[in-house]
Amino acid sequence: MHSSYAVIPSDSRGRLFKEDNSGHRSAYQRDRDRIIHSGAFRRLKHKTQVFVAHESDYFRTRLTHSIEVGQIARTISDTLGLNIDLTEAISLAHDLGHTPFGHTGEEALNNCMVPFGGFDHNSQAIKIVTKLEKNYARFDGLNLTWETLEGIAKHNGPVKSPKNYYLSEYNEVHELDFGTFASCEAQVAAISDDIAYNNHDLSDGLRAGLFKVDDLYGLPIVGDCLREVNNLYPKADKGRQCHEGLNRVFNLMVTDVLSESKRTLKGFSGLTSDAIRAHHEPLIRFSPDFLIQLSTIRKFLFERMYRHWKVNRLRFKASRVIKELFLMFFEHPDIMPEDWGRKGKLLDDTMRARLISDYIAGMTDQYALMEYQKLTDNNFLMG
Repeated sequence: MHSSYAVIPSDSRGRLFKEDNSGHRSAYQRDRDRIIHSGAFRRLKHKTQVFVAHESDYFRTRLTHSIEVGQIARTISDTLGLNIDLTEAISLAHDLGHTPFGHTGEEALNNCMVPFGGFDHNSQAIKIVTKLEKNYARFDGLNLTWETLEGIAKHNGPVKSPKNYYLSEYNEVHELDFGTFASCEAQVAAISDDIAYNNHDLSDGLRAGLFKVDDLYGLPIVGDCLREVNNLYPKADKGRQCHEGLNRVFNLMVTDVLSESKRTLKGFSGLTSDAIRAHHEPLIRFSPDFLIQLSTIRKFLFERMYRHWKVNRLRFKASRVIKELFLMFFEHPDIMPEDWGRKGKLLDDTMRARLISDYIAGMTDQYALMEYQKLTDNNFLMG
């Protein structure tokens, strides 16, 4: 049963292009299905979180991460009496705009795009679902509901000043109320993202050999969970102990969010989702004490994983690939394939840069590396 502040499909502000209702799916179920069947969602399979794909098949990709976020978000949303379908749609779409090579690729592409309106993965996700996907006869994009678009754009909070030109342009056509918080469903998607990457980055960092299990015993939450598992299963191998320990960390994160969010939402019983949007702070959150402990874990991951010298080397290579591809395409747009190149030759500098940005952002890690090799390796003459 939905709470009063859950988003109700019948109260939706609708789609930019009006469509008849489905006889067997809610509006948000249709949104979720369109996202899953989009080309951008499929490409997430070959876009990495921290590591480039050829390092190992075991590490998370943007696709597996998005599925994990959706699973966590459904659990939290269901327990809090929210709209599960809207929560899942936002969760599955939240990473659609990411470039190849994770945040490193995003930083590099944004540096290239500073003179031309900037680049931001949240804004790019909106561009993908409102313009770049071209599967439907009546409209570009996926024609998602207002609530799903709002959640994609604002799941991390109000957008005080859009970092990217496209959000401002789209908002003139379809007002998304940037000054307010998004729905509880969008807030659940955001915190589920935090839970997922905090947990799986510990796992991936261990698998990559960037730190050892013994290094985790000094961390809050994680150390206690590992000690508990060690006491319960002293004869289990390190791999099983670690999995059991991190599973307990995961459960504690979800439990804390549920406990704190139930407390903050008590005062909104009987109110609608608009009261959530108008509130001055997010209501789906970790407790203050738990958040302090999480900040220690995040600091550890930053120092020991995200800035590990092995990862720094990959970041250096990835940044160079993105920047050099951008410059080559900008100076010689006719070397881009098919319609990309034909369009690029006819555009002014700003619009050409934005076209190139869309092309590069849509690449998988391996495709970006392949394009770079084709254009820079004298011995690679095929293609």
